[in-house]
Amino acid sequence: MKELLDKLGPILRPEFTGNAESPEIDNTAYSPDNRTPLLTGSDDNTTISDKVCQIVEQKPTIGWWMFFLLSFSVLGLLGVFVPFLIFWGVGTWGVNNPVGWGYAIVNFVFWIGIGHAGTLISAILFLFRQKWRTSINRAAEAMTIFAVICAGLFPGIHVGRAWFAYWMFPIPNQMELWPNFRSPLLWDVFAVGTYFTVSLMFWYMGMMPDLATLRDRAKHPLRKVVYGILAMGWTGSHRHWHVYERAYLLLAALATPLVLSVHSVVSFDFAVSQVAGWHSTIFPPYFVAGAIFSGFAMVMTLLVPARQFFGLKDVITLKHLENMNKIIMLTGMIVGYSYAQEFFIAWYSGVNVEKFAFINRAFGQYAWAYWIMVSCNVLSPQIFWFKKMRTSLVVMFIVSILVNIGMWFERFVIVVTSLANDYTPSAWDYYTPKLTDVAIMLGSFGLFFTLFALFCRFMPFVAMTELRGVLAAATHSTSTAPDDTSGKPAAGS
Repeated sequence: MKELLDKLGPILRPEFTGNAESPEIDNTAYSPDNRTPLLTGSDDNTTISDKVCQIVEQKPTIGWWMFFLLSFSVLGLLGVFVPFLIFWGVGTWGVNNPVGWGYAIVNFVFWIGIGHAGTLISAILFLFRQKWRTSINRAAEAMTIFAVICAGLFPGIHVGRAWFAYWMFPIPNQMELWPNFRSPLLWDVFAVGTYFTVSLMFWYMGMMPDLATLRDRAKHPLRKVVYGILAMGWTGSHRHWHVYERAYLLLAALATPLVLSVHSVVSFDFAVSQVAGWHSTIFPPYFVAGAIFSGFAMVMTLLVPARQFFGLKDVITLKHLENMNKIIMLTGMIVGYSYAQEFFIAWYSGVNVEKFAFINRAFGQYAWAYWIMVSCNVLSPQIFWFKKMRTSLVVMFIVSILVNIGMWFERFVIVVTSLANDYTPSAWDYYTPKLTDVAIMLGSFGLFFTLFALFCRFMPFVAMTELRGVLAAATHSTSTAPDDTSGKPAAGS
C-alpha cells in the first residue's frame, strides 16, 4: 500500500498520503496509578479545532472524490431498480412460495442493527461518564442516522404496492380503516420512527457548539450563513451551556432504552410468529447483542481508514480502537452463546419441527450460509484475545468487515431457512436472489457510504467541544499534587 501511495504521490494531494504516513503512538498500556492519556501528541484547544475544521475547510482530496464518486455510482442502482421494482412488482425478486420474505427483510434488519452502535456509544457511555467515547461518538451518531435511513427504504418497497405504504402509519385511510395495531410491521414503524427522531435530535444537539465554531471560522459568506443557521445563534454563553447540557442529558436518557427496545421490536417480526426457528423468546436479547456487535464493527470499518486519511491518529487513538475491539469480542461471544442456546432449546423442547429447523440450518441446503455466519461472527473476533491483534489496524479492519458479512448472513439464515422448509414439505422450495435483489442491496450500501462521505466533508467529524473537556481534565489531573506515598501524579484519563 505504501509503495502504491508513493507512486501516486505526485498526482494526489499531499493530504492524501501525508496523513496516512504520520506516526502512530501506542497509548494502550495500562497502569492503575498512571493511566496513559486518551489523546496522544501535544494538542491544545487551538490545534484540536484546526485539525477537525480543516477537514471541512480545505478542498476535498482526490481520495475523497474517488470514494464519493464510487459510492454515488453504486447509489445509482437504487435510482434504477427501485422504480423498476415498483413498476413491475415483487415478481422481479427471487421470492417464491413459501419464501415470501427475502433480501428486503434481511437488509432491513441488518441496517437497523448497524444503527445501534452510535446510540450506545453516545448515550449509554455518556451516562456512565466514559470519556473514551468523545473521539468516536460523532461519527458513530452519524452512522446511526444514515443506517436508519437505509433501513427505512425497505418497509416501503417490500409490501409490493409501495403507493399504499402509508397504511403502515397510524392514520385513517380512504377506507376509514386504522392499521392493524397487532401487526409487528406497525410496531416497526413506531419503534424505528421514534429511534430515528431521538437519534437525529441527539446528533444535531451535540453538533451545535462545533457548528458555531465552523461558523466563526468561515471565510465564504455562504458558508457563514449556512453554518450560522445550523448553529441556531449559539454564542457559548453560560445560559446556552446550561440549557445545552441539560437537554443533552435528557436526550441521552431517552435514547438509552431505545437501544434495547428498537431491535427487540424488530425481533418480534419473527418471534410472534409460529414459524419453526422464529418462535423463540431468546430473540429480543439475541437481536440486541447482534445489533451492537454489527454496529461496532461498522464503526471500526469507517474509522480505521478515516483516521488515516484525515490525520486524526492522535485524536482517534489506538486506545479508542482497542476498547471497541473488546466490545466486539464480548458481543461476539454473546452472539455465539445465543447460537448454541437455540440448538439446546430446540432439543430440550422435544418438538420435532424445531429440532429439524435447526439441524437443517447447520446441515441442510443452506449450510454454506450458516457456517459463513458462524465463522465470521463467532470465530473471527476471538483473535482479539491477543493484545497485538487488538491493536493491529490491518487485523481490526479485516475482522470488522468479516463481522459485517457474518451479521448479514445471520439475518439471511434466520429469514430464509425457516421459510424455505416450513410445515408443509410439499411446498418446500430453494430461494435464489435475482438481479433486483442484489442491486437494491448494493444500492443501500451506496446510499450509506454516500451520506457518510458528505458528512465527512461538510460536518465536524469529531466532537471538538467534548475533546476540549478531555484535555482540560487531563491537564487538571497531571497538575495536582503528587501522591504522598509514591510521588507520582494523580491518574489522568
